[in-house]
Amino acid sequence: MAAAPPPLHLVIFPYMAQGHTIPLLDISKAFAIRGLKVVIITTPSNAPFIVSETSNHPNISLSIIPFPRVPELPEGRDENIADLPSMALLSTSVEATKKRKQPFEGLLIDMIADGHPPVCVISDFFLSWTLDSCRSFGIPRIVSHGMGALSMAIFKSLTLLPLRTKPSSELDPIELPILTLPFTLKKADIPEGLLDSDPNDPFARIIVETGQADINSWGVLVNSFEELEGDHVGAFESFYFNNAKAYCLGPFFLYNELIQEVKAKKVQMQSNSYIKWLEKQAGSDGRTVIYVSFGTQAHLSEDQLDEIAGLEMAEHPFMWVVRSRTWAAPEGWKERVKEKGLVLHDWADQRSILSHPAIGGFLSHCGWNSMLESISMGVPLLAWPMLGVSEQELNAKFIVSGWGAGLMIPHRGDCGEKIMAVGRDVICDRVKELMGGGKGRKAREKAQALGRMARGAVEKGGSSDMKLDQLIDQLSNNKNGKS
Repeated sequence: MAAAPPPLHLVIFPYMAQGHTIPLLDISKAFAIRGLKVVIITTPSNAPFIVSETSNHPNISLSIIPFPRVPELPEGRDENIADLPSMALLSTSVEATKKRKQPFEGLLIDMIADGHPPVCVISDFFLSWTLDSCRSFGIPRIVSHGMGALSMAIFKSLTLLPLRTKPSSELDPIELPILTLPFTLKKADIPEGLLDSDPNDPFARIIVETGQADINSWGVLVNSFEELEGDHVGAFESFYFNNAKAYCLGPFFLYNELIQEVKAKKVQMQSNSYIKWLEKQAGSDGRTVIYVSFGTQAHLSEDQLDEIAGLEMAEHPFMWVVRSRTWAAPEGWKERVKEKGLVLHDWADQRSILSHPAIGGFLSHCGWNSMLESISMGVPLLAWPMLGVSEQELNAKFIVSGWGAGLMIPHRGDCGEKIMAVGRDVICDRVKELMGGGKGRKAREKAQALGRMARGAVEKGGSSDMKLDQLIDQLSNNKNGKS
């Protein structure tokens, strides 16, 4: 009887930001469940979190590479984007990662010497320098962006194709030659600096550099699924060289929902105070609570936080994750809302919250991970994009106008400018509509339909499940020298 072939090994190299790291941890588990050996590269301060997320998977191991000291970055707050005092330091942080090239290549050398060369390296978009390292050793580099296929295709169109007419005002429509969009694209939807960037700006140079490495990579990992974005994958792939493919394998986190580990974790979560609070809020129909969270990178003004506190006027129970440690709630507010409002300042497991039957809507900044988690749980979104340097505006339009699974918070003025502080009356009106109005009901029905599609995609025989098997087969054939 022939011996079983040795397991395939692969390397995953996330960028040090939660929104970039967590999806790669999720897909690491999916590879590990299929028998692959996965090495995740991280830094000392990020290692404990990764260990806590992967410790139940013996096929996953860590390789810890120290983060280089950079005078411009605050010591002790330099290893994760969430800890930086300002996003103005992002370009400095990205540049600093290049100093990790030598220890990264040392890891590849050791794996090859041990007889376990990786079949690929999955590395973050920002770690563009890993392409040269992978080429040196003949290892395929698969790039991960942490965005959906449509947003990435729009970005590629804007940076690699000339526009017919360059927009001047924020409300000017933009036509892209090879894309058919499910909404009208306007200048206001585009991240700051992408259309009119200064070539001398450090971050603009990074975008050019990472973009070139991106389109020369072996393939692209996409945390999405065919039923959601299949119409846009072909256009996205057309920007890549060497017939590189975009692998829609998501939603990544749902693979782990299929195994006993997550079921046990859900039982453990029942002891959390916020889950107990949700249990008390669940009415006879359920879906009574609006969940509010704007991610780890959005910084809201004190005035805006005060207006959000006006959620009490919407007359719906709410759970609000407040990232600001300095905000002082209006006088008497906490006493008034103590029965129907829960404010969390510490980390909370968003997936367990969204999956709870008491949650009826999600007031969100529209980061891609949050959007996928919400629709996968059948929860409609109240879209309020926050960061002008990311694709959140595009995600918001996609969820509202493309999928019909949410409503929009009016956050721009008549000329397309960002409103400094959206008023509580506007917020409450939209919350009421999402939770109890006709438009909200339709959005919920659509979100629930998308949730069924998302879960079906990762189940045995689903589109993402089969695509993952296809990717593993291709990587295995590459290793064995087959075409």
